[in-house]
Amino acid sequence: MAESTNRKTIIGAFVVGGGVLAMAILILFGHMRLFSSSREAVVVFQNSITGLSVGAPVTFRGVKVGSVKSITLRFDPKDHKAYIPVLLTLEPEQIHVVHDSFGGGSVHIQDLIDNGLRAELNVLSFVTGQSNIDLNFDKSTPAIFHPRITRETEIPARLSPVEKLKDTLGQIPVKEMAAHADKTLLSVQELTATLNEQLPPLIASIKATADHSDGTLSAATDAIRDLQKKLDVTLGKMDGLLQTTTSQMAGRGADLHATLASATKTLDTLQTILSPRSVDRANLDAALRDIAASAASLRGFAGDVEHNPQLLLMGRRP
Repeated sequence: MAESTNRKTIIGAFVVGGGVLAMAILILFGHMRLFSSSREAVVVFQNSITGLSVGAPVTFRGVKVGSVKSITLRFDPKDHKAYIPVLLTLEPEQIHVVHDSFGGGSVHIQDLIDNGLRAELNVLSFVTGQSNIDLNFDKSTPAIFHPRITRETEIPARLSPVEKLKDTLGQIPVKEMAAHADKTLLSVQELTATLNEQLPPLIASIKATADHSDGTLSAATDAIRDLQKKLDVTLGKMDGLLQTTTSQMAGRGADLHATLASATKTLDTLQTILSPRSVDRANLDAALRDIAASAASLRGFAGDVEHNPQLLLMGRRP
């Protein structure tokens, strides 16, 4: 009887010890806090939250500040949209407030929301597909609340970079691009077929033209060479002619100088003779007057002879 009682006592102590050990393991490794206070908040998503599950960590810039408590699905008949409210359990002791003389020692979650606290779905691993909720401040994202969906304190949601990328890719008109690509491919195929038909004759024509051009170029080259030889001969003759002309001009320079001097002397003499004060000019004028008078007498005598031809035989009577 005593042995049975001792055995039961040992078994009971073993069970109690196992329970305490299990509780310690849960507390240490499961982040379970039996005597710590917690606060709850809700994040309402409209897009897919694939990979997010109950118990997933809630982080603030990578620091764990809570976990996901529940995930539900609600449909609003007013706007005919489905919403996914995710209830978060936040751990206030994870946030330490810097004390100063002007502020208190606690921060309300609503104050954080007013200062731009936002929640987004963060993919932890693209291999496993697990996701968590990450909190951060972003005043550029407008705060959109859903009072018809939840009455809990709501942290506004924002799109993560991955979700933004998905939305951007979703807006790309893939079908239209594929249709255009098909049309372009068909056009390329038609162009290729046309080129296959037209290129051989064109290539043959280009080859013939090239051969003809080679012949023409050779003939032109030969003609240019002959012309160059003739030009060399002509230039040589012109050079000799210029040298001969230069030598002749040099030899005739003295004669030309003497002729110019004689002409200058003659012009000076004529200028002296034709000068109004020159004696030769006066004699010349007198001679010209005598010649004019003689010419007048001859004209008068000629007139008399014309009227009376006998004057040539009889003479003029006194």
